[in-house]
Amino acid sequence: MDTGRWLERHALALLGIATSALLVVLFYYPVAIVFADAGGISAFLDVLTDHFYVFDIFGFTAYQALLSTIASVAVGLPGAYILSRYEFPGRRTIRSLTILPFVMPSILVAIGFVAMFGQNGLFNDIVGVVGLGPYSLLYNLPAIVAAHAFYNAPLVARVTNAAWESVDAREVETARSLGAGRFRAFRDVLIPQLLPAILTGALLTFIFTFMSFPIVLALGGFQYQTVEVWVYTLVQRLDYSQAAVLAILETSLSLALTYAYLRYEARQAAASRASRPLARKHLLSGDTGFVETLERTGVALYLVVVLVLFLGPLVSTVLESVTGPSGFTLRYYQFLVTRQVSGASFQTKPGVAVRNSLTFGIGTLFIALPMGVVISVLTRARKSRIVEAVAMAPLAVSGVMVGLGMLRGLVFGIPIAGTRIQVSGAMAIVAAHAVAAYPFVTRNVSPMLAGIDQRTVESARSLGATRVRTLIDVELPLVAVGLAAGAAFAFAISIGEFDSTVILATGSSSYTMPVAVQRFLGKQTLGPATAMGTILLLVTAVSFVIIDRLGGRWESG
Repeated sequence: MDTGRWLERHALALLGIATSALLVVLFYYPVAIVFADAGGISAFLDVLTDHFYVFDIFGFTAYQALLSTIASVAVGLPGAYILSRYEFPGRRTIRSLTILPFVMPSILVAIGFVAMFGQNGLFNDIVGVVGLGPYSLLYNLPAIVAAHAFYNAPLVARVTNAAWESVDAREVETARSLGAGRFRAFRDVLIPQLLPAILTGALLTFIFTFMSFPIVLALGGFQYQTVEVWVYTLVQRLDYSQAAVLAILETSLSLALTYAYLRYEARQAAASRASRPLARKHLLSGDTGFVETLERTGVALYLVVVLVLFLGPLVSTVLESVTGPSGFTLRYYQFLVTRQVSGASFQTKPGVAVRNSLTFGIGTLFIALPMGVVISVLTRARKSRIVEAVAMAPLAVSGVMVGLGMLRGLVFGIPIAGTRIQVSGAMAIVAAHAVAAYPFVTRNVSPMLAGIDQRTVESARSLGATRVRTLIDVELPLVAVGLAAGAAFAFAISIGEFDSTVILATGSSSYTMPVAVQRFLGKQTLGPATAMGTILLLVTAVSFVIIDRLGGRWESG
């Protein structure tokens, strides 16, 4: 048989084997290294019986995650209601902004809060005009909770809004026609349909905040340490065994929570879409009764609070980058240029950070995109929950754990046949980014592949096309939008990735923009950090626009 023909016939199987091998090397092997570092049962018992670890580390991590979840739900639910029930100019843009948690680097949230609420931040500048302050609002638990709410409330709003728009208006009308009042119809018809979505959003928020790293690292100070921050501290002290035990315990908890989330998601996916959704009211016109006016006033107040809470930190970052003691200045950007031109080799250079971020982003794209597509095709063919869970496991494992495993495995070297094989620097970071990014490619491509009419595929096969030829010529062109959105997601996630990068870039010149922001944040002045953060914000904004135009499909996955 012709070699080319044989390769074409078996290309999909070969790609599946190559992708599986890549997944083992880049993800499961590093995770296994962490398990090996942890030692035996006694190491886990030592941690689980230690008051400091149980109450001060795990207890505080769960406590701040619970408070952050409550705050995120409290802020996000009114947003879901307004997006679902009101029509107003800019509604689509605001709805698009709810995708920000997936593309905005969390270190930007930290720098934004410092710029907004720090001792010399915009808030104290404003209240100082009327003779108040300055107030110390950061480096405490409320600051951490508020930053987490900023980051995750849009997620709660997005998930709940999707469920609200799925409610069939005829069910509400039937309840009202049978004599139920507005509150009774809301309680008996709407809440049962919204509750799974609210719980899903809350569960996702709890998982994300339980594994929160940059925000707590930047805003928590020395007295507030989550598991992730403490693992990072132990890695800095070269105590890999203790760090491995904590990382494994944290991952076990997050896997259990992720499993619960997937169960809820499956129930939601099974629910049918509304054939006639609830009609939206016009925010700026319509009934002028007392109740309607009161409701619109509440909506307006909520929108003002949201604008201050969500836009304030971002605007403050930009303003702080061009504002000095004497007013407008570009000296912080000049500092970045000077550091780039004449800085010592051991210093953090902004040009190197930008170049690394863009290079790593492109490298991540070339690995994560084919991995995500192949996994989409294979999981659709197998239709196995186990295969899907194995392939999507990186979603439930923190970047700190992946970074720690890669550091102990690929970076330090793997002895094979008397030779130590090492993958370090840029290659290791791109590998870690690809592991974090490919599930988002899969989440964008899989639903679109599943929606293709199988008769189209079968027609191509009946005309003699191989499976891989059908995929390339028929299926991939039909899901091109999903591919482009997945690619934009992969690039954006690489640009903003901090957890594994800060571990793998330690002591090397492979630092990225988020790591550079964190390093500049430790300086006495906030200016260079906000200038670097503004550059990162611009790159993130471009990625967001691309994703928005192409249609991010996270919630429909």
